Amino acid sequence: MTLIEPQTAVTAFRPSAIAGNRWRGKGEPALVSLLDEHPAVVLRGAMPGEEAAGLASRVLSARADWTPDFGGDQFALGRAFYTHLETGKSREYFAGARASDALLERVLPGLQARTLDLMGRLLGGEVRQRPGFCGPGVHVFPASGKVAREGGVVHFDLEGLTEYQKATGAPSVSLVWTLQPGVFGGGLRLWEVLYEGIPDSEVEPCEYRHATVRSEAGDALFFDSLRLHQIRPFRGERDRISVTAHAVAVDRGVWEVWF
Repeated sequence: MTLIEPQTAVTAFRPSAIAGNRWRGKGEPALVSLLDEHPAVVLRGAMPGEEAAGLASRVLSARADWTPDFGGDQFALGRAFYTHLETGKSREYFAGARASDALLERVLPGLQARTLDLMGRLLGGEVRQRPGFCGPGVHVFPASGKVAREGGVVHFDLEGLTEYQKATGAPSVSLVWTLQPGVFGGGLRLWEVLYEGIPDSEVEPCEYRHATVRSEAGDALFFDSLRLHQIRPFRGERDRISVTAHAVAVDRGVWEVWF
């Protein structure tokens, strides 16, 4: 009699997709719990596509107010902490935080508060802006830029986390709310590996499974900040525009948010 060893089931590595028009968050289980089994949660239609397109148009009209990062490879409406940290401009970031938030409110009235509200509903907890930091902001990746041609850097979202938070694996999440996708490509690729003290530059992505999520205007993508990820190359004449926010748990049911 031949004994056959049972096969170990391989769980599919794919995001959880939720219809935004059927989910409101309040009175429902927080979607953050889905990140225990999925690389990301994509909330389809978290904002109507027509409204997202209108906000993207306002961002494009405010080009004179964009902050150039990495020599113009990308831009921000508002100030992004990680770009300032990596270019030695952290003091400039903190000195301009209030002005950054005022700019967002002038160009996109109410969007920061709306993003904090969405983050709170996704997390099922209290959210507050991190003291001294900028609130949710906007990334613009030009259609003719380096990221469009080559894709973004493969990385973990560690910037803004304290050494203690990184060492203890404090719960932290990133939110990317698409206002305008590239015409072709430009999805977010996520790998089946979380930060455990090894720098992203020393991780070999090809050794891990991955999933790529393509978001349309209005979709919100939500994932673990400690998960390795990358913006994929994109083609066409549209800039890739998204609202971005990061959050870390600072107490039971309490999260601080920044950009």
